[in-house]
Amino acid sequence: MTELLARLAEPGQPETLYRALQEETQKLVGHRLFTLLYVDGADVARVWSSHPAEYPTSGRKTMGATPWGAHVLAGGKPYLGRDKAGIRWAFYDHALIESMGLGSVINLPVRYDGETIGTCNLLDVEHHYDDQALNKITHLAPLLIPAFLEARRK
Repeated sequence: MTELLARLAEPGQPETLYRALQEETQKLVGHRLFTLLYVDGADVARVWSSHPAEYPTSGRKTMGATPWGAHVLAGGKPYLGRDKAGIRWAFYDHALIESMGLGSVINLPVRYDGETIGTCNLLDVEHHYDDQALNKITHLAPLLIPAFLEARRK
């Protein structure tokens, strides 16, 4: 954690932090897809992707009133989707996710001043993530607060 905090002071923000967070989560729990999205009104906007061909950083999507949105965006709670059924429940683009060989997800809400301002998202093969994996990375989400506030300001 101390190393990640130090990365916030380095030049090249926010990409320096995004890359460091991707590397740290890879070490802690692993992932095949890592994305970061900030909340912009009814939309979420992607600012980082480990797979820009499939999930470009220019991507935006309207989340609308979905059960996932109620849980993560409105409720501010992490989402752990252990299998393909969990992916299908949460995401309308589940076919693309599954075509990439992905079948489990962790979505970490990034919260500031009582609201969710973005999410940190890790995906891997089915049954890759469990409660233990979630607990290993939950504490990392607040590191994204400055970058997401800046993204929302622009």
